[in-house]
Amino acid sequence: MDGQPLGERNPKWLQDDYVKFLRFSQWKIQKSGYGIVGMITNHSYLDNPTFRGMRQSLMKTFDEIYILDLHGNSLKKETTPKGGKDENVFDIRQGVAISLFIKNKKQKESQVFHSDLYGLRKNKYDWLNKNEFSKDNYEKIQPQSPYYFLVRRKTANIQQYLEWKKVNEIFPLNGVGMTTARDDFVIDFDKHKLENRIRLFKNAKYDDEELHQFFNINKKKGWDIRKAWNELQSIPDSQLKNFILPVTYRPFDIRYIFWHDSVVWRTVKKVMRHMIKEYIGIICNRQIKTKEINQFWLSNLIVDLHILETAHASAYFFPLYIYPDKEKRDIFSQSQSGRESNIPQSLLHKLSNAYGKKPEPEDILYYIYGIFYSPSYREKYAEFLRIDFPRVPFTSDYSLFKEMGKFGKELSDLHLLKSPALDPPVAKYQGKGENDRIEKMEYREKEKRLYINKDKYFEGVDPKVWHYHIGGYQVLYKYLKDRKGREINDAPRYCRIVTALSKTIEIQEKIDKLYPRVEKKRIQF
Repeated sequence: MDGQPLGERNPKWLQDDYVKFLRFSQWKIQKSGYGIVGMITNHSYLDNPTFRGMRQSLMKTFDEIYILDLHGNSLKKETTPKGGKDENVFDIRQGVAISLFIKNKKQKESQVFHSDLYGLRKNKYDWLNKNEFSKDNYEKIQPQSPYYFLVRRKTANIQQYLEWKKVNEIFPLNGVGMTTARDDFVIDFDKHKLENRIRLFKNAKYDDEELHQFFNINKKKGWDIRKAWNELQSIPDSQLKNFILPVTYRPFDIRYIFWHDSVVWRTVKKVMRHMIKEYIGIICNRQIKTKEINQFWLSNLIVDLHILETAHASAYFFPLYIYPDKEKRDIFSQSQSGRESNIPQSLLHKLSNAYGKKPEPEDILYYIYGIFYSPSYREKYAEFLRIDFPRVPFTSDYSLFKEMGKFGKELSDLHLLKSPALDPPVAKYQGKGENDRIEKMEYREKEKRLYINKDKYFEGVDPKVWHYHIGGYQVLYKYLKDRKGREINDAPRYCRIVTALSKTIEIQEKIDKLYPRVEKKRIQF
């Protein structure tokens, strides 16, 4: 794109069949010199960042491009502009678009036209049946570098925004969270149960089919249960516990994982090995499919791929500190003396020149975390936060840098549940009787009570806190839902989570008063 390689780490979507069909059609038209291509395809290529080179190529070939986006993408939970139901024209989950590409005998300047069609399937069918092709049904758009969107986008702020550093440029070593492909087997709330389960698997004298059935492990192409069993034989039973580590599974939800390549689909050691000693790193998505822009978290543990959303989005992790390659072999005995900052010297030098002093790596991380929790930042740059890694405006004012970092540090301590502001908690666990089982979650807004069964409840849960989302999860609901049928043996912790979210909302309001000053005094990169 623009004469440069895409630089995509994972360009697998460019291998989709519909992309190949479009490319083949484009080639045929180029060979003939003129013609028309009409297709109905997956609509992801219209705005997904990975397809930006494809979009530019199509614009170079064709003089006129007409896009009728039929939407209906249940993976993105699409709705109509007014929030109504939006159905697919086919029985599939991926949204679709009708595209017409025209190349004239005499080449003209490329023009792109776009139209949306939302609503119920029947209404879409009716519209398509009644309407002949007409330019009047389309709106001309101006796709611009570097994304060349084939959809309508608010790009007024794009030049300013593109001047800022992306989070993956600030923390160059990064990657997606680890993926087990068998969570119920290798992850547990109780590390002793997990250790016993792995020991039982390791010492089981079953054939492959029996192993799958007894341990309820689904078969997965590319993974061999016998090979996994064999790899575990080299680990003495007494040392199995060495591979059991805490993992940030969901926001505030810490569990245990048997973190070993034999049974974990992707341990992502390239990134996660730097978290063995419980350092810290920022988590965010490269693309956001939920309605709200809230895919930001942090952790001092290894993290799960879907910590922020369900199976259709991947969370990226950006560790603050890394270890040199020479220490790879002994990742469980790394010392602080061997660590290095995961921030480029060039950025540290730029900030040092602006501030007259060298900021600590932690100062930079907390400043970024504060920026990410600004509602104004999220709203203003929502168009760009949905499609690529977030970018960070660095202020040139050191006192402002420290003030924003102070808020980021407070948020970090709250989200790691180690802030003194969590005591006393705003919520209390109340009720009569001895039934502490989570049976049915019922929130009563007027009473500010969250019931887990007919007798027990949490009191002091504000509506804003109850509805608060991190990524695709309603945090308080998700935490209890994942423990339904279990005894709530961590009620004090849950009260602290309620408090952490309440304090988060308060800090976000303070950050938003500070954020406009950040953009007025920015470092130019």
